[in-house]
Amino acid sequence: MYLSDFDYDLPPELIAQEPASERSSSRLLVVDRISGGLRHAHFSDLGQLLPPDALLVLNDTRVFPARLRGRKDTGGGVEILLLRRAEGRGECWEVLCRGGQSIRAGGRLRFPLGVSGEWIEAPREGRGVLRFSFRGEFQALLEQIGEMPLPPYIKRADGGQVEDRERYQTVYARQVGAVAAPTAGLHFTEELLVDLRQRGIEIVPVTLHVGAGTFQPIRVEEILQHTMEEEEYHLSAQAVERILAAKQAGRKVIAVGTTTTRALESATTEAGLLQAGRQRTNLFIYPGHRFKVIDGLITNFHLPRSTLLLLVAAFAGRELILNAYAEAVAQRYRFYSYGDAMVLL
Repeated sequence: MYLSDFDYDLPPELIAQEPASERSSSRLLVVDRISGGLRHAHFSDLGQLLPPDALLVLNDTRVFPARLRGRKDTGGGVEILLLRRAEGRGECWEVLCRGGQSIRAGGRLRFPLGVSGEWIEAPREGRGVLRFSFRGEFQALLEQIGEMPLPPYIKRADGGQVEDRERYQTVYARQVGAVAAPTAGLHFTEELLVDLRQRGIEIVPVTLHVGAGTFQPIRVEEILQHTMEEEEYHLSAQAVERILAAKQAGRKVIAVGTTTTRALESATTEAGLLQAGRQRTNLFIYPGHRFKVIDGLITNFHLPRSTLLLLVAAFAGRELILNAYAEAVAQRYRFYSYGDAMVLL
């Protein structure tokens, strides 16, 4: 299985640089996995498209302002992205670093509001471990000095920080820990969630803290040689109970996003047993994967040759997905994180 089999042409102007004016006003491509049929709708129509007794599983992770800009002792600028807490006393973080050439262990960085950092492990290939010193509460300081970690394909002169702090976040985000948004969920509004519940659709949260690996390209042509970065996920006992009850009753389980899908599939044993708990996963889902939980998937449009595109192709079939993407391009859908969506039923 080769990476070149999952490529497609996308005009650059279709890459959404701003969110839609209203979350649920985004367009929605409806894909019938059985017939291969495609039709066009809007996300606000979702309640009319899902089975009336469906169970919707969404990812309630919350993005934190993980991008920091600082200066080295030499005065040069540096940009870091917090990935995850590392072992060690205090606030030690594994980070990605831009502008960190020639940095050695013990070197220091200075950030606004008196925050500083010391390199415990100097960056190698852009990744290192930084220990922070500060006064006050670290998360509160991050809210003041950090920036939302927008994907690299969103390129704006002003950064749009005020709007992005709200719009690059789902309305149901609760559990802090992601460095990227579960973008399929960005289309939901509180009103749409109320509408879905009134129609009898059950909604269950799980958590998968999206890591920087979601932006990492596959660098090998042979897909099976790729290794996913680990991400933390959590399924509560109540969530597992409700999902299993829906499966046993023959109701459809619809995942909101590829991250929700990875959490559910990671928490399911080969025997099909869904397990509660907090774990880490590097599950790589590509065509040939046997899905054990979900019957439908809501997702945005993903980059060519990406792990996310492979997951969607695994669920609906490569040919159907590439046909759907070609239709979306022809109809001028908006692509990627702030773009439009598709629902696979």
